Amino acid sequence: MIVTFIPAAGRSSRMRGRDKLLEKVGGVPILRRVAIEALGAAVGPVIVGIGPDDRERRKALRNLDVELIEVADADEGMAATLRAGARAALAVMDAPHGGDYEYFGMLVLLPDMPGIEAADIMEMERVFQARGGPVVRATTEDGRAGHPVLFPDHALRNFGILSGDKGAAAMMEGERIVTVALPGERAVLDLDTPEDWAAWRKGREGRS
Repeated sequence: MIVTFIPAAGRSSRMRGRDKLLEKVGGVPILRRVAIEALGAAVGPVIVGIGPDDRERRKALRNLDVELIEVADADEGMAATLRAGARAALAVMDAPHGGDYEYFGMLVLLPDMPGIEAADIMEMERVFQARGGPVVRATTEDGRAGHPVLFPDHALRNFGILSGDKGAAAMMEGERIVTVALPGERAVLDLDTPEDWAAWRKGREGRS
């Protein structure tokens, strides 16, 4: 079993007043779309970390079967959200369960990546189980490292040392890493700024 964790407590500081996680993809906020894809993969529980005052993001996730955890210290940066996610995932893993999986882990699925699909998550979980529970990292077709990243449970127990606005790259040091190539550029496509969103939408229009 794996827990999918969506770290959605950031402040969208590069969006100049807009909330990137409420920008629409296919008519719904990208945060909701990412959560729907995670639920569609059906590989285990989906947990979303949000800030204490994120009413609109809560609304975007309304009626979805996700667990929301409040990250009280979200202003510290990404590390606080990842620590909270690891604690929540470990609580799930350490509880009695009826699954048949030998390996357990947490997939960190960024909420601003419009290309990630349920099938990608399913493939990463399949590789995780088949290869004995290593770190599994998504790449582009040509091998560039990206996201999501799936961490085994023993690595999650070290997430408490994370601090500041850094991600979990340090948790991959010394770990066996298996990569999964996702179609096209979707493993590196994230939308952080108004310019990113405008360019992405223009590209979609050009392909339609």
